Amino acid sequence: MARPLWLVALIRAGFPGRFKLARATHWKPLGRLVERLVFEGDDLVVLPSDRIVSVNRDIADPGQTVLPSQVVEHFINKASHHWIMNTCICREASNCRDYPVGLGCLFLGEAVEGINPALGRRVSKEEALSHVKKCREAGLVHLVGRNKLDSVWLGVGPVNKLLTICSCCPCCCLWKMLPVISGNISEKVNKLPGVNVRVTGACNGCGICTDNVCFVNAISMSSGMAVISGDCRGCGRCAARCPLEAIQVDYDASAVGRAIDNIESLVQVS
Repeated sequence: MARPLWLVALIRAGFPGRFKLARATHWKPLGRLVERLVFEGDDLVVLPSDRIVSVNRDIADPGQTVLPSQVVEHFINKASHHWIMNTCICREASNCRDYPVGLGCLFLGEAVEGINPALGRRVSKEEALSHVKKCREAGLVHLVGRNKLDSVWLGVGPVNKLLTICSCCPCCCLWKMLPVISGNISEKVNKLPGVNVRVTGACNGCGICTDNVCFVNAISMSSGMAVISGDCRGCGRCAARCPLEAIQVDYDASAVGRAIDNIESLVQVS
């Protein structure tokens, strides 16, 4: 049953308190309950921008370059149901001033038929492709996969027939809580396979990459150089922001197929 608008408004109002709840999940009984209720069986992958990846072209067909955005495009082309939200609930709840509030999540799969029509609209495949292109051009980063939380707050299902394609900013994203939430839940959001973000010797320690750039606070300064921790999810925003191109995103394009296979094992969109 689709969620009534008053309940959606209540969720928006409670959004700023997500960090308190995230910290509380380290108490194991609560952590297990939260995981079971809203994250069970989930797997989301972060897609770096096509424009900043350094592609390993040592693949079966060297003449064909496979880019991260093709993960999203694959599922849009395969899906029979496409739904665009009117707004991004995260940016709306945070009163975002730096990124477009009107570029909301894209949901794919049969379950979208149950979403409250006041929250968005059914669109064509072509409209969906245009939407994700606008999101990338606005500097937003895609997270794609199964996210039970969306099925719960939207009041739709089954969860294996709802594919989430979020387009996230670094300042308002729900997943900014990853550094403080319990490990079992944090592991639901992963790098795209084959992605490695590294700092090169060209770094001069300017610190621009640490200024509200990484949504999981995985980059910091140490001994006059940027350092990337194991919390990195491979979004590549630090590389895009670096004025010296001292941060590189290496990417094994052959891993896209593995990412697609994994998502298809969790969610049915056609």
